[in-house]
Amino acid sequence: MPVKLVVAVTDRDWFEHLRSRPEITEVNFWSPGTASFRALEPGELFFFKLHAPQNYVAGFGIFAHANTLPCSLAWDAFGDANGANTLEEMRARIARYRHLQPGDRSDFTIGCRVLAPAFFFDESDWLEVPQGWARNIVSFKTYTSDDPEGFRLWEAAQHYLQGTPPEFSPYRQLSEPPAPLFIGSGQTPIGGWGEPTLIRPRLGQGAFRILVTDNYNRRCAVTGERTLPALEAAHIRPFAAHGQHDPRNGLLLRRDLHSLFDRGYVTVTPAHHFEVSRRIRDGFENGRDYYALHGKSILLPEAEHQRPDPIALSWHNENRFLG
Repeated sequence: MPVKLVVAVTDRDWFEHLRSRPEITEVNFWSPGTASFRALEPGELFFFKLHAPQNYVAGFGIFAHANTLPCSLAWDAFGDANGANTLEEMRARIARYRHLQPGDRSDFTIGCRVLAPAFFFDESDWLEVPQGWARNIVSFKTYTSDDPEGFRLWEAAQHYLQGTPPEFSPYRQLSEPPAPLFIGSGQTPIGGWGEPTLIRPRLGQGAFRILVTDNYNRRCAVTGERTLPALEAAHIRPFAAHGQHDPRNGLLLRRDLHSLFDRGYVTVTPAHHFEVSRRIRDGFENGRDYYALHGKSILLPEAEHQRPDPIALSWHNENRFLG
């Protein structure tokens, strides 16, 4: 089964900032507009192409998720993994692409393509753009692994995914005559990498926040609150306690409820009921608004595979909830 790949034109400032920061593993490849992105499924490959006259493919990432967000919330989730030093710098860059004044302080809604992880090639490993790349492409072009150009991009990525960067000649061309893609009766692709398949993204904190936010339809699981700046993605089992950045280990909560959840004053049972500890009343002589929520069934993601992990909920009930 072939997999899809995208080659997208990168903002050079974004590229240079991130390739100088090897400690950053997940990135937000943002666009200044709000057009939806449906070209890839999670686990397919997203390549970066530099602006002309440097028409080279210079890196790639594993596609994890796409959505639109106010730029302030994209900054809250990814920080300088947005490819800028500050939110103000990022906002000025968006304004430039939108042909607005650089001092415009609007909270622009932008397109976000989350890549986890991302790899930036050494300059000697840059690849010439595939044949058929048109000069007037300003966004991206889609390929598949069952055509020669797409397969060579996929094969180039495997070296980085396996931790063995290739010994390419400088500015290696993808337009050279293709070798057969498969050999032998087992139809094994050349290079020894096996048949192209989806690659599971390695989610970090930023991707976790974005995915949990979207899984809960941007509504607090307990109150239904929809004001995005007031909502936060809570880990059910904290990362410091061996929890994962897995969306099933997350709940979207209003900020005050997130704080109480982390401290064990509230919890969610495996049956998806919200419970409030008596410690709020005992310790703070208050909590009427919270006790009004006690026993309420939380809102759940529509898809079964996105719903909170009952094992993680049990862990929180037994190890964090103050009872």
